[in-house]
Amino acid sequence: MRWAKDSQDSYVFWLNGLAGTGKSTIAQTFSGVVAENGTLGASFFCSRDYLNRKELKNIFPTLAYQLACRYPAFRKQIIRVIKRDPSAAQNSLISQLEDLIVYPLSFTKTSCVIVVDALDECVDDQPASAILSVLGRFVKQLPSVKFFITGRPEPRIRTGFRLPLLVPFTQVFLLHEVELSSVDEDIRLFLQEKLTAVAKRRSDFDVSDPWPCDKDLTALTKKSSGLFIFASTLARFIESEHHEPDERLQLIVTLPDSTVHEGRAGIDPLYAQVLMHGFFSVKEATVFANLRRVLASVILAFNPLSREQIAKILNIKSSLITANLCSALRDDLM
Repeated sequence: MRWAKDSQDSYVFWLNGLAGTGKSTIAQTFSGVVAENGTLGASFFCSRDYLNRKELKNIFPTLAYQLACRYPAFRKQIIRVIKRDPSAAQNSLISQLEDLIVYPLSFTKTSCVIVVDALDECVDDQPASAILSVLGRFVKQLPSVKFFITGRPEPRIRTGFRLPLLVPFTQVFLLHEVELSSVDEDIRLFLQEKLTAVAKRRSDFDVSDPWPCDKDLTALTKKSSGLFIFASTLARFIESEHHEPDERLQLIVTLPDSTVHEGRAGIDPLYAQVLMHGFFSVKEATVFANLRRVLASVILAFNPLSREQIAKILNIKSSLITANLCSALRDDLM
């Protein structure tokens, strides 16, 4: 927020973090805060799971559309651009940025924050990120605009941010290098808040006071090893409405530590525990066979498929798809 408010600070902020460290959560929270104070111009949350959110060609037109909805003066200029060139949104990335973003913003002197999350999840075959390469050419022409970008430190992203045109205007924050003790404090607070809420919400079971106890919170925090995705999965597993929370808590607490980096190495044991106890009462092998086929179709599909499409591919009834996915949802597997 200090970076966003300081007009003299870097134009670009790169939140660089490994998988599971909380980049997208921070990006969503940051977007919400700057939206509330009126400075969010536009945002694009990339995702490899959705075709229209993993293609680079969709980023600048989407941002331009949001900016046009937000700022009347920008809208007036973008209309002129489109009238002059109706195919502006299909042009090269450099033309898109220049025509749809740079020209209207600089002409109207619009001041705002633009957020692009998970840039690494966009398909890009260039050695240096194509988006960052073109952004480097024009960023100094937009002194009133700030770009908040998140992404994993993949080679093409790192190379993009090291381009000479971009380096002088970029501030980098390495999320995965934050002191682990500081991250642990946040994870412990997160788990305490989530599980305390479970104890208050569930009047159907008796728990000690306080619940969870300090010893269990410490164990869960240690297992998370600085990864919020691990802590979030723990919380979802424990707070299942169809199970006794303390029993589920003890299942996780008693999992053997595989290494000191439990959060990184312990994902498999955690999900094995989730699967084992989610379907412990199922005795029919056909149920597991169908579940495996359905989940495999969901996970391996290049693009998300509808229930009917999955049923057609697997040659089974669509109602069976629903039954399998509902059972998985009930047990916090999805």
